[in-house]
Amino acid sequence: MTAVRNRVHKHFQLDVSKIKRAKKVLQAKTETETIERALDLVIEEHETNHRLIEANERFIRSGIEIKDVYGNLDE
Repeated sequence: MTAVRNRVHKHFQLDVSKIKRAKKVLQAKTETETIERALDLVIEEHETNHRLIEANERFIRSGIEIKDVYGNLDE
């Protein structure tokens, strides 16, 4: 989890059952910790997706040719 720096007091209307489920899944002790962990996961997932998209684009631009030596892609 990232270091806590700029904390602000926010008020949200959230689904209690979702918070409880997320708290259990994330093994968090508090609701605040649950939301922090969930936000960290969303940010990490976004960054990972961005890196994968960039790598895929570089791969496509490289001009490499992929051959289906087993003939599985023709089906």
